[in-house]
Amino acid sequence: MTDIRKCAKEVIKIEAGEILALADKLDENFDQAVATILACKGRVIVAGMGKSGLIGKKIVATFNSTGISSFFLHPAEAMHGDLGLIQSSDILMLISKSGNIEEMESLLVSSRRMGVKLIALCGTLESELYRRADITLNCSVTREACPNNLVPTSSSTAALVMGDALAVALLRSRDFTAEDFAVLHPGGSLGRRLLLRISDLHHTGDNLPIIDGNASTKEMLLEMTSKRMGCVATVDPDGHVSGIFTDGDLRRMIENGNDFYNRKASEVMMPQPKTVRASAILDQALAIMEKYTITQLLTVDDNDRLAGIIHLHDILKSKLV
Repeated sequence: MTDIRKCAKEVIKIEAGEILALADKLDENFDQAVATILACKGRVIVAGMGKSGLIGKKIVATFNSTGISSFFLHPAEAMHGDLGLIQSSDILMLISKSGNIEEMESLLVSSRRMGVKLIALCGTLESELYRRADITLNCSVTREACPNNLVPTSSSTAALVMGDALAVALLRSRDFTAEDFAVLHPGGSLGRRLLLRISDLHHTGDNLPIIDGNASTKEMLLEMTSKRMGCVATVDPDGHVSGIFTDGDLRRMIENGNDFYNRKASEVMMPQPKTVRASAILDQALAIMEKYTITQLLTVDDNDRLAGIIHLHDILKSKLV
């Protein structure tokens, strides 16, 4: 077992070292690749054989998930009709460790005929692919993690990381936001966290527990009990939040033996309560609740007037967490 772990650790260290070295190989070609993809009016077509093809499919998935229209084209299928998928407005990205283009010659020639730009993620600098590409990204490695230095391990990882580097650089260049990402991932908890708005779930109108600051504490407690939100809020004449009183505040006052029953609500309310924009994503409300260890949060409109109340139970019911 010790020898197995030692082998595994060595593989990880070798590949990690090659990836770190990859950062120093970035040059103006990388800048040019990003600029070319940003200016592309068509799709990014990614192609590769064997392990390079598998890496290409992952790069395509990452591009598509971040708003770069892309698809994978197998070089062999391209030779049997799929060349018709290529348009002059596209970009062709070829991935190869060896740079041997015999299996991709038809794809390369056809794309050249249409004036398609060629970006190469290449592991061998002295190769035909490296020479013929418009833009070349150096993905070479000094050694594979395989003890025989044969099985594509470090080299395939390097190509994958280069693809990730392109995707993230493109993402930042386009100011691609979390909301943009959510639009492309509407399914699952990630989509709900980034697409669902607080305004979709918060309690408003007659469901809001609101009391005038001059009301008695008795009236305040009756309002809080009847609305079943675990809190009650006060607002100023303009509708801005001026205070909050929660069931936790009530428990603490009872524990401290405070005489509060005949006092005004304004005397026991907590001033400057935490609020959140009703238009914000639901995830933001959850973050504030977790930070301040609270279960209710007042929501406000764009003019900072009270809009509603969101409860932790509402978020739990949404299956956000």
